[in-house]
Amino acid sequence: MIVVGVDGSVPARAAVDWAAGDAVRMHQPLLLVHAVDRSPYQISKFPGPARPDTLLRASQKVLLEAVALVHERQPTVEVTTQVVEGSPAMVLRDQGRTATELLVGSRGRGGIAAALLGSVSEHVAGQAGCPVVVVHGDSRPRFGEVVVGVDDSPESRPALAYAFEQAALRGSTLRALHTWQPPVRAFATELPHEMDEARTARQRAVADWLETFQMEYPQVTVIEDVRCGRAVEALTQASRHADLLVVGTHGRGTVGSALLGSVSRGVLHHAQCTVAVVRGS
Repeated sequence: MIVVGVDGSVPARAAVDWAAGDAVRMHQPLLLVHAVDRSPYQISKFPGPARPDTLLRASQKVLLEAVALVHERQPTVEVTTQVVEGSPAMVLRDQGRTATELLVGSRGRGGIAAALLGSVSEHVAGQAGCPVVVVHGDSRPRFGEVVVGVDDSPESRPALAYAFEQAALRGSTLRALHTWQPPVRAFATELPHEMDEARTARQRAVADWLETFQMEYPQVTVIEDVRCGRAVEALTQASRHADLLVVGTHGRGTVGSALLGSVSRGVLHHAQCTVAVVRGS
């Protein structure tokens, strides 16, 4: 089941739109979740809105609008709704433990999206038992390319698996991007060959990491992109011409992991397209 956090905001609508497309491609039902956090209204200076009937009516309105959008975009998708009491980050984390994937919008008013780049995206992405997709802007594909950050850690393989699957389902090209830092001695003018050797070794390594997935998804065209530089900067640059950027979290590669939590957080802040954060096993 695909789970979407909704709060009535424009970014949340974009997440619903993206999720409806994924539901069709992945043959999955859709669950729209609205979190109701009563805690702010239990403080005396915020009277009134804590009335259960008021909150319930507001939640129902948000969910009905989201259901209408799903039916408008993808009439065949099976969709259900749920109102859950609790903080958005905790509600979505719990929902993500059994979901196929979990989607949220990149910004919004209150509720789920207000703290997206804090408690929700970082908290949920690190703990949900499924890929967490943060939808940026227009959900319609424009470039026909999926980008995935790759490194040598076993924990990054789930990100590769998700990226290959998405590229296959979308009929998109997959750009496998690996960044590396040159050895300090390679900056010496008398040792330029070290840079060439290091780059060649990385290119061979990337090809090895991708081999199994390419055999499983022969229909996916893969671009092997090896760059000398910092991961966040390279991934952000690549996101400008991508429909989806996939990164892993908790990677621990011996080659200076390009998929650590700090990279995932940096990408969420700066990427120009939708980002999927896939937790390592």
